[in-house]
Amino acid sequence: MSMLSSIRSSIVIAVACGFGFAPVLAADTGSTLNQVVVTAQKEFYRGDTPLEQLPQSVAVVSDSLLKVEGITRLDDALSLVSGIAPQNNFGGLWDAYAIRGFAGNENLPSGYLVNGFNWGRGFVGPRDMSDVERIEVIKGPDSALFGRGEPGGTVNIVTKKPLFHEQGYAALSGGSFQDYRAEGDFTGPLTSWLAGRINGAYENSHSFRNTVKWDKYVVTPSFFARLGDRTTLSYELELIRQAIPFDRGVVGRNDQLGIVPISTFLGEPGNGPTVVNVISHQLGLQHDLRHGWTLQLGLGALRSSLLGTGEDPELAASHNPFLQGGDILARRRRSRNYHSNDVVPRGEISGKISTGPLVHHVLFGADYDHLRLDEALNQYRPPFVTPTTTITQLNGVNIFDPVYGNLPPMKPFTNTLETDKDWGVYAHDQIDFGSKWNLHAGVRYDDFKQSLLDRIAASTSQQNVTSVSPDVGLVFKPIDNIELYTSYGKGFRPNTGQDAHGAAFQPEITRSYEAGVKFKTSGGWLNGTADVFKTDKTNVLTSDPANPGFSLSVGAAESRGVELDLNGRLPAKFSYRFSYAYVDAYFSKPLLDPDFGRPLPAGTPLINVPKNSGSVMLARDFNVGEALVNGGGAVTYVSSQLGETGTTFYLPSYTLVKVFGAVNLTEALQLSANVDNLFNKTYYLNSYAQLWVTPGAPRTFNVKATYRF
Repeated sequence: MSMLSSIRSSIVIAVACGFGFAPVLAADTGSTLNQVVVTAQKEFYRGDTPLEQLPQSVAVVSDSLLKVEGITRLDDALSLVSGIAPQNNFGGLWDAYAIRGFAGNENLPSGYLVNGFNWGRGFVGPRDMSDVERIEVIKGPDSALFGRGEPGGTVNIVTKKPLFHEQGYAALSGGSFQDYRAEGDFTGPLTSWLAGRINGAYENSHSFRNTVKWDKYVVTPSFFARLGDRTTLSYELELIRQAIPFDRGVVGRNDQLGIVPISTFLGEPGNGPTVVNVISHQLGLQHDLRHGWTLQLGLGALRSSLLGTGEDPELAASHNPFLQGGDILARRRRSRNYHSNDVVPRGEISGKISTGPLVHHVLFGADYDHLRLDEALNQYRPPFVTPTTTITQLNGVNIFDPVYGNLPPMKPFTNTLETDKDWGVYAHDQIDFGSKWNLHAGVRYDDFKQSLLDRIAASTSQQNVTSVSPDVGLVFKPIDNIELYTSYGKGFRPNTGQDAHGAAFQPEITRSYEAGVKFKTSGGWLNGTADVFKTDKTNVLTSDPANPGFSLSVGAAESRGVELDLNGRLPAKFSYRFSYAYVDAYFSKPLLDPDFGRPLPAGTPLINVPKNSGSVMLARDFNVGEALVNGGGAVTYVSSQLGETGTTFYLPSYTLVKVFGAVNLTEALQLSANVDNLFNKTYYLNSYAQLWVTPGAPRTFNVKATYRF
């Protein structure tokens, strides 16, 4: 028996029992397997409308592009798409980004999707790319489909699915700072009606940051079953464990960075790592009805936890000698015990209707989201600085000569339980007016209920928000391979908490406008999208000047800009990609910053949003003897960006260069390598304040061997 057959037989027994079938079903012969024809399931919220026909800018990052550029993390993958800027990532513990200037709730990860299911509403850690088939970035508002969210766009990760033919790979890699990684993927038929897949990765690495190291593993088994000629069932399980030290980065002073090396760690190694655990289930049932209609039912369940202790530099000058000109940085010590549980059932029906010369691609659906966020935070805060205050009392560290080991006891600081219940119904219609015009119209109704229990104060605040989110778009195709489009959408995102009078905040309301052109030439030498956009947001939280410590939902912000995403193949076996974005995101009404109470005049830019950013990649295939070689490079540019709200502190602009290459030694064995930040530039990715600045990595290299079977 071959190795692959042994793997297949073992998985069959486990999976058959898991589905409640007798293991004897695994005895189907190979000749029977070859007769099976499998149709992949449709994506939820999409219906019969192809992604490229939406009247919105859409960017797709493929698995092959991730492998060519040696990318294993979501934040690096999103850097390939125009208009996306990294945000404060909670000490390296999750993914956070802004699309077209808007970032969402900074106290939670960015709200991306995995196979259409919510993923960023819990504590899931930085996303690994080992099970990713592609990343879809749908620009513009999507509240008419997904409900509450940010208006800049939606990131949807599509995972690899089981296939009814055997294929797979195993890979080992190593690189700078003792970075070691193993990953693998295997799929194939288990019986004549059941296919399986398992992939995953393990990584153990040190860092350019002193004393910092981490490890993680990701395992994703999935199954696809044909339950008849027109019915399929899919299931995907994902298990993740990541142990990552909490790291707020480096400090600046007087609007200057570089006063300490980017390797300086200002936390406490004795705290150990913060551990993230995730278990996810996704179940999908699809039944193809008569006359081209499809019924889809789905269930997603995501449970996560985040436990650990870390240091936050103290941001109040009265508690921090460093902000008074000294070398001692006072720190808060915080212990976090966070848990989340998110359950999402949904169902929809889609198909085509003809009314005279018009063809309607219609979609009707409903979903329900039950989310629980249980957060307990203990804290030690430094006292007011006096002439007799000791470094131990300050939980302090000398930024130029860190001496670790001070681990003061903590007391309960916050302890909350947030429960969100949101049910929604939605309908969409894409109407074909002949071969040149398409009209897209959709609407969604949401009923959102939120309860926030403060266990320490023994109080509960509640809110109930209903919202109607419409969108409409028009596509005109003047000639083959050219599409002009324009769209409008309205959306909402609830604000958590209440004002000084106990009233729940009004939700943020957004209105977005977009126009653009999509093009795809014959031969594939030029493909892409160019667009202009404008988004307005109202009911943004601002400090209440009459009631210190409270907020009002009266602020407003705006974002406008231009984006360009291109890719294609050139003569002589060259390939390229290019992205550029101009994003002007700012507060459009004067307000008081809710975190620091600083006055923000109209026109104040939003934090961590560069006005200009872009990247270009060029690669070429060629032969050396009988070996196929691919090599290339990429350049990324990011302009300066505001680093702390209400101040003149800016992160400087930077330009990075990377090179990569791969050689196929045999049909099955490939060696690849990449060097990031080739010229070893010092740069800073994002920040929350001058004392919380995330530095980028220096020059790093990675070498990888991949065996495919």
